[in-house]
Amino acid sequence: MSSAVSERVELAKFCSSRDWSKAIRVLDSLLAQSCGIQDICNRAFCYSQLELHKHVIKDCDKALQLDPTLLQAYILKGRAFSALGRKEEALAVWEQGYQFALRQSTDLKQLLELEELLVVAKQSKQETSITSENYVTESRVSLPASESKPHMNGKSNETSETQNQEDCLNLCSECEKVSEYHSNSSDDSDTPQNGTSENVKGKSLMLLSESVHDTTAKTCIPYKNLSELINGSKSSNDSEDTSKVHDKSGDKFVTLRLGDETTMNKKPSSVINGANGILEKTSYESESCNNLSNESEQCSTSSMVSSNSSDTTEICRKSINTSDTHDVKSNEARRNNKFCLAKISKTKSISVDFRLSRGIAQVNEGNYSYAISIFDQILKEDPVYPEALIGRGTAYAFQRELEAAIADFTKAIESNPSAGEAWKRRGQARAALGESVEAIKDLTKALEFEPNSADILHERGIVSFKFKDFHAAVEDLSECVKLDKDNKSAYTYLGLALSSTGEYGRAEEAHLKSIQLDQHFVEAWAHLTQFYQDMANSKKALECLQQVIQIDGRYSKAYHLRGLLCHGMGEHRKAIKDLSIGLSIEKSNIECLYLRASCYHAIGEYREAVKDYDAALDVELDSMEKFVLQCLAFYQKEIALYTASKVNSDFCWFDIDGDIDPLFKEYWCKRLHPKNVCEKVYRQPPLPESLKKGKLRKQDYAITKQKTALLLAADSIGKKIQYDCPGFLPNRRQHRMAGLAAIEIAQKVSKAWRSLQADWKYSNKSSKSGKRLRRKERFSMASQNRGGACCSTSNSAETSTSSGITEERQSGRSMMSWHDVYSLAVKWRQISEPCDPVVWVNKLSEEFNSGFGSHTPMILGQAKVVRYFPNYERTLVVAKTIMKDKPFVNNKDDEIIDLSKEEKSEKISNAKSCDDLYKLVGEDFWLATWCNSTAFEGKQLEGTRITLVKMGERGYDFAIRTPCTPSRWEAFDAEMAMAWEALCNAYCGETFGSTDFNVLENVREAILRMTYYWYNFMPLSRGTAVVGFVVLLGLFLAANMEFSGNIPKGVQVDWEAILNFSPNSFIDSVKSWLYPSLKMKTSWKDYPDVASTFATTGSVVAALSTYDD
Repeated sequence: MSSAVSERVELAKFCSSRDWSKAIRVLDSLLAQSCGIQDICNRAFCYSQLELHKHVIKDCDKALQLDPTLLQAYILKGRAFSALGRKEEALAVWEQGYQFALRQSTDLKQLLELEELLVVAKQSKQETSITSENYVTESRVSLPASESKPHMNGKSNETSETQNQEDCLNLCSECEKVSEYHSNSSDDSDTPQNGTSENVKGKSLMLLSESVHDTTAKTCIPYKNLSELINGSKSSNDSEDTSKVHDKSGDKFVTLRLGDETTMNKKPSSVINGANGILEKTSYESESCNNLSNESEQCSTSSMVSSNSSDTTEICRKSINTSDTHDVKSNEARRNNKFCLAKISKTKSISVDFRLSRGIAQVNEGNYSYAISIFDQILKEDPVYPEALIGRGTAYAFQRELEAAIADFTKAIESNPSAGEAWKRRGQARAALGESVEAIKDLTKALEFEPNSADILHERGIVSFKFKDFHAAVEDLSECVKLDKDNKSAYTYLGLALSSTGEYGRAEEAHLKSIQLDQHFVEAWAHLTQFYQDMANSKKALECLQQVIQIDGRYSKAYHLRGLLCHGMGEHRKAIKDLSIGLSIEKSNIECLYLRASCYHAIGEYREAVKDYDAALDVELDSMEKFVLQCLAFYQKEIALYTASKVNSDFCWFDIDGDIDPLFKEYWCKRLHPKNVCEKVYRQPPLPESLKKGKLRKQDYAITKQKTALLLAADSIGKKIQYDCPGFLPNRRQHRMAGLAAIEIAQKVSKAWRSLQADWKYSNKSSKSGKRLRRKERFSMASQNRGGACCSTSNSAETSTSSGITEERQSGRSMMSWHDVYSLAVKWRQISEPCDPVVWVNKLSEEFNSGFGSHTPMILGQAKVVRYFPNYERTLVVAKTIMKDKPFVNNKDDEIIDLSKEEKSEKISNAKSCDDLYKLVGEDFWLATWCNSTAFEGKQLEGTRITLVKMGERGYDFAIRTPCTPSRWEAFDAEMAMAWEALCNAYCGETFGSTDFNVLENVREAILRMTYYWYNFMPLSRGTAVVGFVVLLGLFLAANMEFSGNIPKGVQVDWEAILNFSPNSFIDSVKSWLYPSLKMKTSWKDYPDVASTFATTGSVVAALSTYDD
């Protein structure tokens, strides 16, 4: 108790000397020991003297929770609202307090004060509505930085000044009485006597205080720039929107309300957060203090303060006409007249609090170096002064000197470990440096001082989201919006986090709630756009983007998002228009540059594509994501130059797999730094002279009846490849590609089948010689597949990759291999979206020997991958089935982990999640599905590997991976060859040309069987799924069966194959919806020949690029 008594004495001393910062520290300590309502009111008064209005409001709320009739709390809270420019809220608070005072007039003085405040506020409101020009106000307190009060009933500033002095003396007197009482009494009471709060009145001078507790009030702005650092955003064009957007920071921070937007426009662009990074489902933005408020005006004006001198009175008169006209425009005017340091008498001593106020004012004005010099002066006198350390750290953070900022915050913590604000700011700075674990620890520590701080929960939630701890983000942000129901920023980030964890319904609700709170919240509209795009709802996504552009036509991110959406829908020309607008606003945006380059590339405008790729390569980088784009720009430029060199040649000569160096393709697929490629690989020559304009020839775009007929048919057939699942946008360009590829496959396969059918007829003339011929054909066909075009054993002397067809001279007919069939679709897929590295895996470099393979995650960390998570439950069941059937798995070093013990078998059966399986095995592991062989009875092929890898404390990488080693390639190559031969035999015999659906049963099953092995083979670096279904459509068409339906909602055909152990079970899983939609059709034979109609590469590119003209 002696400690409490000494603290009371110290409190009295600090109040007498007007050292409010130190007084607050003492009160913090006292409140930590015992939460007395009187101490809460005392601290609110001290905060008001430092113009920490947010803290005044917070403490008053706490006091009123304990005693709803506490009049002084209503007075202080109303004044704080008024100082923040929130006049309506101030009026409401005073009216509420006045009603309590009327019902219990225990303190007539406070009742009269509330009455006076109400009269003034109502008169002010009325006069403002008539004309703000005739409304003249005078400061209620002698401190110009404080809330202004109108001249009324003959009372001048002097009267108000006297009142403020009286308030201070009352508080000091009470403190002295309490300390004296404790000094002369054996009583152990450690709280002030009742009645102290009734004498606590106050205005304010905004300062860095809260003993470190509120550097935020005036220095919260730097954390907008910490957000910029976290996002890698330097753009100022998005600043206004973001500053308006992230205004909800909770009680701990100064925030910008809608009414403050005009004021915000005056801030330097460097002060305002660009907020670009938040649209990448990976992006964090520290928004808790992303905005300025009118409080910054108070801070700036506070620099005019001196003690009770005549100079102050003069300053007050000079600034009186702009101090408080109660509308936004006059607030703006006041900001222009707030800085009058020259009026302060040089003979007057300047208090530490005043210098702190000046420093903060300079921070808020963007004068960071000057602010640092002010804080340096304070720290020379007291090197461990917490408030000055936080102020300087904040200024350093603004200048992106985060290490220096962290050092200052650390010193502040060492000086005062209970300084919650220092913990929070250091957490924000560490988050900006990518130190997520340390950042979370600091913010968690800050929460110990304010357990129910919506602001800190908001901040920690955003940091957790940025660093992909989505469950923690959902937890914090959900709690935040319970405490602060109007926090629109928390709602939209909650939407992002919920979307990442697969709770799409709740995610949409959160985004919509954010927009409901502020219809002009561009970030929420942008996040909702991203959500709808992930859900493959392009219509709603475009509607959201239209809203964003209506709100702010200069918001470059909106044009990037719409360009990205159009690109995903195959509308490349529309995408180019939007991306060009975005680049006119932000010319060095590498995302826009790269995407526009890829669009130009796809539609055959190669000169513009190369120009944009070069520009992307020249952009100064500030994140790993952008570095990856720059690497891709290098590879894509080379592919663009290669394609341009082939544009006037026959399309059959377009052969990325045969012409492009294997090392280049490997690095391209893996997105590696191109240094080795530059040193070891031949680079493509510049654009040829024959392509002077860098674009396709007019004849490539020429419309003919043959082209029109083919394009109409292709559009109809190609749209059948569309998956009706989240994440799969309908893409008209890909649909046309699929249709043209399917028709060309049908035409060439039909031609090959006619040749085989002729051989079959010939063989039937002699059963004996016929048997020998069939055996020869079988051998010839199998060897052709292993050594054919683009296969691992082929070479240029043996094969012709240009036509995909090998002439069998001995038999006088053309023999087409399974590889030739699929190569046709692969080539169309490569030309349709040139930025996707679609290549045959066996044509890569040495990586083929080490098992290059695909990686398709269902869960990545804590995120549920929107496209593939729907397959999670089935994959988990398959994994458990394999673990029980073959009681072992392999670790990452391919060592066997035994699972044969009976207790483990039971645990496998009871496993419900990745976490359960991982705990059972105890380390990262993989297991392989199997495929029952058709070619070799009793043999099982290794299908797809299901892998489970621990990621962080709460996340996993649960995926399917398919390594394509030479031995695996050889096994599946033989299986595909046998499946192709079985299909040819099924159709080219007696059933050839049949239009009887029942007769073609074996043909249908043979097509599906080959499709099953293709999907489990996974022989491409990417694109296996679409290529497989395109070939399926083409083969059905060649057999006079057209698929006229759609793939059912939620079905992904490739996953159906992967998760079934035999081709028969796969057939059973798809034929229920596939077979009823197969219609007998022979009219496709009347289509013009695709290969001759679109003979050149240029004509193919034009055909894929003109549907939206």
